[in-house]
Amino acid sequence: MSTGTGTGTTAPAPTTTLDLGRLDGPVLAFGGPYGNLQATEALLAEARRLGIPARNLICTGDVVAYCADPAPTVALLRAAGVQVLMGNCEEALGFGRDDCGCGFEAGSACDTLAVEWYAYAVRALDADAKTWMAARPRRIRFVLGGARFAVVHGGAGDIARFLFGASPPGSFREEFDRLEREAPTDAVIAGHCGVPFSTRVDGRLWHNPGVIGMPANDGRREVWYSLLVPGEDGIDVRHLPLAYDHASAARRMKDVNLAAPYAEALTSGLWPDMSVMPEAERLRRGRPLVPGRFAWRAPAPLATA
Repeated sequence: MSTGTGTGTTAPAPTTTLDLGRLDGPVLAFGGPYGNLQATEALLAEARRLGIPARNLICTGDVVAYCADPAPTVALLRAAGVQVLMGNCEEALGFGRDDCGCGFEAGSACDTLAVEWYAYAVRALDADAKTWMAARPRRIRFVLGGARFAVVHGGAGDIARFLFGASPPGSFREEFDRLEREAPTDAVIAGHCGVPFSTRVDGRLWHNPGVIGMPANDGRREVWYSLLVPGEDGIDVRHLPLAYDHASAARRMKDVNLAAPYAEALTSGLWPDMSVMPEAERLRRGRPLVPGRFAWRAPAPLATA
């Protein structure tokens, strides 16, 4: 696939870590704004309503992808001071790669459609935005409620690794083992797969808040984010839907002649392609997700900063 060279360098990004230290109060986590300006505006409005400071707003990456407003979405998140991890799209656009590096199956619908939206993003972003993308950390670490968190995009070793709730437990253990070699890790917040889920792995937490740029293939128009609320009994992980002006977002995509299947997904709530998903995830297509809570305590004794 070749979609243009952008203006960034070609050298790989170093493995940088942003350490936020100890965070007080709820953390709001979200992934994949995907250039969906309307959803990003709605997410930040929700954060203001909840009184969550920018230090506690964590994005798992892929600020730019399928949707019509790459530059305004980047500008909005930068102005808001959100903690933004490097996703594969930041890596690709920031370092002038020829394609998005999304990890789609060759020849799949998503792989083919990526040629169009990636070329659009390359044209839409200026050099300053791409430089900002190249400077995003590959890890974010913090302590919440005594538990040590690491934030990754796909996986610790492969930025574009797809891990779903139905993925084998051994896949998550591999990731924890790699992260433990860097620093003690009780919990992971991850992105990339586009579907929200939380699971325990040998007592540790793997949490994906979902993305706000596209629905979760569940037939709902709402998108997903999460709140992690520390308390005396551990951390209350809340998966929450976010309503936004999806019609305007879809219309913007059509106005700039971007990938009709993705514009339609904003309204149908269904992905145009499921080739990256395990079979168990494909069978859930069109089944509406519901808000949920997941109580978790770090393996005893609780970690300290």
